[in-house]
Amino acid sequence: MVDSILLEARYRKDFFQQAPADTLILKTPPTISTIYFGGGTPSILPGDWIIQLIQTIKDLYPVEPAAEITLEANPDDITPNALEQWQTAGVNRLSIGVQSFIQEDLKWMNRAHTTSQAGNSVILAQQAGLSNISLDLIYGTPYLTDSLWLDNLKKANDLGVDHLSAYALTVEPRTALFKLIERGKIPPVDPEKQSRHFDLLMDWAGQNGFEHYEISNLSRPGHKSRHNSSYWQGLPYLGLGPSAHSYDGDVTRSWNIESNPLYIKILKQGNLALTEEKLSLENSINEMIMIQLRMLTGLDLLSFEQRFGKAAKDKLLELAEPAITSGQVICLQDHLRLTRKGKHFADHIAMELFV
Repeated sequence: MVDSILLEARYRKDFFQQAPADTLILKTPPTISTIYFGGGTPSILPGDWIIQLIQTIKDLYPVEPAAEITLEANPDDITPNALEQWQTAGVNRLSIGVQSFIQEDLKWMNRAHTTSQAGNSVILAQQAGLSNISLDLIYGTPYLTDSLWLDNLKKANDLGVDHLSAYALTVEPRTALFKLIERGKIPPVDPEKQSRHFDLLMDWAGQNGFEHYEISNLSRPGHKSRHNSSYWQGLPYLGLGPSAHSYDGDVTRSWNIESNPLYIKILKQGNLALTEEKLSLENSINEMIMIQLRMLTGLDLLSFEQRFGKAAKDKLLELAEPAITSGQVICLQDHLRLTRKGKHFADHIAMELFV
């Protein structure tokens, strides 16, 4: 797998130089400012392989000296030796999949780590000099009470973590969780509880110096995820590996085949394992609405008009009028922004604005 990813990196080394002359990509410095290992459990990889992957990327692409390099890690994979190898590789930010500091919650989610490992993983990383840490937390689970959710947030704060990604529990069809709920083995998702936990999260953030800069992301000043922010700003990105997506910053999106064996086979044959599509005008408009509306800064109407024209902006404002009237959206300083009330319905509001 690693050999195939390295092959793909070499085959696509000119990705950031291939955009049309009038796209956003050529208006930004042609350098790589972030590298992100995610979409699975990259922390199970031997440290030597992570070193090899990052070094190859640096050899092939113009990576900024101060680039943000993030590794997603499970708490039970974080050891002093692993931390040393990751830092040798250049990793300077960890996204730790804690999910919860409540043992009953971890057991219900079938997580391999314990409450003790969850807290100790953060402490070990800090002791190793990795202070740029983000934690993933899940709320709205069947057995997570309001007070336990606040306990989770307090524990993260007490550990001195500067970034949180907080997600409402979602149940995907055809998963083990879906089947257990279907059979009545565990309670179904309670939307009212999820809404309540989201309110508690927003209250807690304001009281503890965290900026709720995107629907699912909060940080102390100066600790936003540079990598995720680039997605929300519509900047180009290159994804390597099975299922990875790429975007040229204009109208071209591509994604790799999901199957690991097929991905490896195709790369070994000297070909790319990806599918490419050109975004329609409607898709480009809808994507900008969906992404920017989730951010604290909101949807930039001036940029929207510059990209899609005045008629498109006027239509957008017409569609937004009901949400503005209901107090779910405000128009402030040429930006459409979700109110606190509107944040509970972000996806629904975005879809109401789609062309």
